[in-house]
Amino acid sequence: MSEQLLVIIDPAARQTDGESVRIAKDVLSAGAAAKVCLPDGPEEFARALGRRGARRPVVVGDGHALVRAVTVLHRARELAGCALSVVPVGDTRLAESLGVPGGTVAAARAVLDGAERRLDLLVDDSDGVVLSGLGIPPGPAVRAPVAEPVTAASSGRPWYRSLVRTLAPRPPRLSAVPAPGPSRLRVEVDGETVVDLGQPVEAVSVTPGTGGLAEVEVRPLSVGAEATPVRASGRTVTVIGADFRYRADTGVTGPVRRRTWRVAERAWGLVLPSA
Repeated sequence: MSEQLLVIIDPAARQTDGESVRIAKDVLSAGAAAKVCLPDGPEEFARALGRRGARRPVVVGDGHALVRAVTVLHRARELAGCALSVVPVGDTRLAESLGVPGGTVAAARAVLDGAERRLDLLVDDSDGVVLSGLGIPPGPAVRAPVAEPVTAASSGRPWYRSLVRTLAPRPPRLSAVPAPGPSRLRVEVDGETVVDLGQPVEAVSVTPGTGGLAEVEVRPLSVGAEATPVRASGRTVTVIGADFRYRADTGVTGPVRRRTWRVAERAWGLVLPSA
């Protein structure tokens, strides 16, 4: 019980899955001296993180909350001396891609029993951070159809349910946003051109690799047979094009006409299961 934890519970996690939040608090409080913080928004979230003192910060929330925590620490130039932990609640995909268990109990146990691992980070020319990777274009966003409202009275006789469905206003159905078409981009890795504006591309991906290098994959537009992806690695990646958007971790940014990412080697620490 000697270790001091600051457990910052993101407001979205409390709204999304209160039961998982309660379980995470119980497991962490049973294994360490945990101070629980319940910020109401991003500003209070950042303020709590900045006032952590000697306590090790633990974020309880989804991928947005994890990116927010790393961004706050990066811009305060405090990433080097901070080992961050996360218990994913809500969308767990980003945390799992980094090696964090998706289950609440397993993730909380990893906070208590795990070990810090230093990870590379992508930092762009606007001081934004990328933890797991980015993609251009961001891809289609699919909206699930909205469920029709069901009232308590509609659970009765079949003819009454039919009448309720007929009279109740139907929300408009939202179709999937179509995927963007081919892009004309110039991709440079360490100053060398990998693909130029004359070659349309279907997709570009950039991920932090190991040893301070970013892994870049460019998929040229294929006509007939599938084109072979072009791969490169380097410490800086620059993309230039006409008003392109990109997805980085959990969010979409843009449009921009130029963006450069550099690799910050072993820039941040994440506590992961020791095994």
